Amino acid sequence: MFDKVTLKLNVDPLILGALKEDITSEDVSTNSVMPEPKLGEVELICKQDGIICGLQVFARTFELLDEDVEITFFAKDGDEVKKGQKMAVVRGDIRVLLCGERTALNYLQRMSGIATYTNGVAKLLAGTKTKLLDTRKTSPNNRIFEKYAVRIGGGNNHRYNLTDGVLLKDNHIGAAGGVKQAVTMAKEYAPFVRKIEVEVENLSMVREAVEAGADIIMLDNMSHEDMREAMNIIGGKALVEVSGNVTKENIAKITDLGVDFVSSGALTHSASIMDISLKNLHPVQE
Repeated sequence: MFDKVTLKLNVDPLILGALKEDITSEDVSTNSVMPEPKLGEVELICKQDGIICGLQVFARTFELLDEDVEITFFAKDGDEVKKGQKMAVVRGDIRVLLCGERTALNYLQRMSGIATYTNGVAKLLAGTKTKLLDTRKTSPNNRIFEKYAVRIGGGNNHRYNLTDGVLLKDNHIGAAGGVKQAVTMAKEYAPFVRKIEVEVENLSMVREAVEAGADIIMLDNMSHEDMREAMNIIGGKALVEVSGNVTKENIAKITDLGVDFVSSGALTHSASIMDISLKNLHPVQE
């Protein structure tokens, strides 16, 4: 759930942008068949099992078009919902319901798909010390929604953006001239409250990162055998994250390593949408 300040400053402008993308001057279809205001209702129906997420954003889409729209919810974010379940009734001017339908559903379907996929992956880590993280591999202008969906699905957020923390990847290390140089320069430049994370690809880089005093060491696309040896080299001197092509299908192989974190871009870039519809629109008496 987004607080009122975040909603007004960061969420509302994005929703309005999406609505403007869909309606550049007018909704010709709706204005053709509904020239005058008329009160109506429509039902929000789940068409497949999953974890629902984004109901606040769904509601806000209609509220930004007309503050008089009323929505009665029968589910909340994070609930497991079933195919055929009625999750809400939306009541308002039929023209508003038609204009906002696609944008509201786009957000809800995308966010619910991410929450559902994340929940499936998170369950595979249940009972271990390893926390599931997302990445910055989000669709443009949707990060605030997609990272929220990861949390609702049982995952955790990695850094939100490039300002949020220091993560020295292969090209940073190449530009600096090596792991040690990159970590040293980051310590000199970054505020002391920022942790310094280093991405490493082999055991030699692991040793350099430990000696340089990195706070977090990311093992990127390393073999299971090398990751196990890396854990011995690190020996608790830094937190350990595993990354690189981590999906629901292969994450179980990591659970025996005892790493602190595993990050997966698939949570946001590969999750399918959840099938949800607005159905049974009909006029009602005021």
